[in-house]
Amino acid sequence: MKNLKITVNGVVYDVQVEEADSSSAPAAPAAAPKAAAPAPKKAAPAAAAAGEPVTSPMPGTILNVPVKVGQAVKTGDVLVVLEAMKMENEIKAAKDATVASIAVSKGEAVNTGTVLVTLS
Repeated sequence: MKNLKITVNGVVYDVQVEEADSSSAPAAPAAAPKAAAPAPKKAAPAAAAAGEPVTSPMPGTILNVPVKVGQAVKTGDVLVVLEAMKMENEIKAAKDATVASIAVSKGEAVNTGTVLVTLS
């Protein structure tokens, strides 16, 4: 018997595998694998707590982050360029602020609600 951990779609399963020789009859189906405890989520950056988070309105991929931490931005300035459904979407500042932190990088896949940038 071998004990293995297999991850399927982000869920970890503990599985027991038995080697069967060719002369034995087919093995009976094994019980369903039990799910292991989910991995802890990544902690949000400390700077993200001190400001107003700008979140992704939809799932997509980050194409560009044209701002830097500490940069002053005006209402309407582009904070992040997000590709979703083959379209480039500019995520813009809703008000004049300063970029407190950047939580994503170019090429990263994000989901709806993922914090992209924090403004202060």
